[in-house]
Amino acid sequence: MKKGALMTVDVEVIKPGDTLHTAAKMMADIDAGVLPVGENDRLVGMITDRDIAVRGVAQGCDPKKTAVREAMSGEVRFCFEDENPDEVARKMAAWQVRRLPVLNRDKRLVGIVSLGDLVIGGSEEPAKEALKEISQG
Repeated sequence: MKKGALMTVDVEVIKPGDTLHTAAKMMADIDAGVLPVGENDRLVGMITDRDIAVRGVAQGCDPKKTAVREAMSGEVRFCFEDENPDEVARKMAAWQVRRLPVLNRDKRLVGIVSLGDLVIGGSEEPAKEALKEISQG
């Protein structure tokens, strides 16, 4: 994948000890529905607006007191920056996700890629297939 062409490179990262309120505010400020969760220069999870709503607020957690680690998805699914975009779309379909963090081979976060990025970058058919799989799942 080409940096900037197929992925967003200026990615905001939240810490696992930050609150759900802080995560929601960050999402609102950058107009995103997902944030990578990082600790000690490593990706340790992902948190989505849905995680905040379903695993946090719906469970009665106080967003101003509940840590991101309590609602985040700890299983990190990712792709590498040098992977073929068609393979990235296949991963998204298999994992039923619309966005993936992009890591370099040292497993450092370098960006985030969405299905929309893949379509714009020329992987329209694989991205369409991925969306179909995600929507049916």
